[in-house]
Amino acid sequence: MILTHRPAPNLQTLTGDLIALLEREKRRGRDYLRLGPAGRQTLAVLTASVAAGRPGTPARMRSTAGPPRIEAGPALEQLHEKIRNCRSCPLGGGRRQAVPGEGPATADVMVVGEGPGEEEDRLGQPFVGPAGELLTRMLLAIDLPREKVFIGNVVKCRPPGNRNPEAGEIRACFPFLQEQVRLIKPRLLVALGGVAARALTGSERGISEIRGKSFSWEGRLVIPTYHPAYLLRSPEYKREAWEDLKKIRRELERLIANDL
Repeated sequence: MILTHRPAPNLQTLTGDLIALLEREKRRGRDYLRLGPAGRQTLAVLTASVAAGRPGTPARMRSTAGPPRIEAGPALEQLHEKIRNCRSCPLGGGRRQAVPGEGPATADVMVVGEGPGEEEDRLGQPFVGPAGELLTRMLLAIDLPREKVFIGNVVKCRPPGNRNPEAGEIRACFPFLQEQVRLIKPRLLVALGGVAARALTGSERGISEIRGKSFSWEGRLVIPTYHPAYLLRSPEYKREAWEDLKKIRRELERLIANDL
């Protein structure tokens, strides 16, 4: 029922209330909403918009909302449980919780960042907050809804002060990433930023020199590009990142076509 004497709520308020309602009903076991690809894409865009804290967004959504959790396969979930219990390097003693990564166990694309930040450490999910919202939009721009992509990091625990992970920390955690790739079998890996690019390509050159180029790791195609957090600080590089994204889409389509 619409009360004509009250001002109409804006779209962001309505979206925030809708998402909160759906989450509440899902927790009660009433998960009867079924979305097709277009619906999921639209809801992902609206969710990112709400989480960004635009005018009219409920405060509870801005402070606590992360991307919807995505179920992994049993073998992948067992690996992630090992990651949550890992204390192989000093990062394990200073974290709130490990962030194994998230996404389907059969994803065609695997996105790899450097390590969790403060919000990721708090929520146990990768790429939340402004950088995560930008990553979601970047993926949608090349027709890759976030729920179809596996997203993780080189190290699974937050480095103090969000510094870059050290070499020993990467060595301790890297076998987990290797096992994730072995289980998920992605067609293509996207390395976000210099730390991930060096870990997956072996190149010591800067990210600006190798972004958009093709590499091979563990028999998988790797394409590095800028980290979303860097693009937020330096938006003048978004044009180059867009060129990388278009190449990622083209290469993915080529790999899929080769398997047909």
